[in-house]
Amino acid sequence: MREGGLVHGLDSRRDGAEALRSEIDPMKSIFNRLVHAWHERAFLLKAISFAAIGVINAMVDLAVFLGAYEILKLALVPANVLAWLVAVSFSYVMNTFITFGPESGRTLRLRDYATFVLSGVAGVTATTITLIVLSHYVSVLVAKLLAIIVSFVVNFSLSHFVVF
Repeated sequence: MREGGLVHGLDSRRDGAEALRSEIDPMKSIFNRLVHAWHERAFLLKAISFAAIGVINAMVDLAVFLGAYEILKLALVPANVLAWLVAVSFSYVMNTFITFGPESGRTLRLRDYATFVLSGVAGVTATTITLIVLSHYVSVLVAKLLAIIVSFVVNFSLSHFVVF
C-alpha cells in the first residue's frame, strides 16, 4: 500500500510539473496550434481568401491614404488611421461573408465587428510604426506598401486565431 501511495505521489507531482510547464510556456501551445493549422488545407485556403480580399483591401487603404495625405494634406498618422478605419470596415464585411463565412454564419454583428476592429488595432499599430520608420529611408509610397504587408501577417493571424 505504501508503494502505491509513493507511485501515486510521484504521478501527482509529474502531472503538476506538466501543468506548470504548460502555464509557463503558452507560446509553445500557440506555436503548436499554428503548425497544426498550417498543415490543414482549410487554413491554407482561408489564408489565400484572406490574401485576395487583402489585395482589394490594400487598394482601398492605399487610395484613402493617398487621398488623405496628398489631397487633404493630412499628416502621416491621421491619414493612415483614416485609411485603416475605412479599410478595416471593408475587410470585416468581406471576410465575414467569404473567408470566415462558415464560422460567422455570414452574419454581420456589431460585437464581432468591434472584436475585429480591436484586433485590427495591433495591425494598424504595426502598420503605422512600419510606415513612420521606413518613411525615413524610402519614399512614403514604398513605406506604405511594405507596411501593408506587415499588416497582412498581423491581421490574418489575429482574425484566424482570435476573432473568427
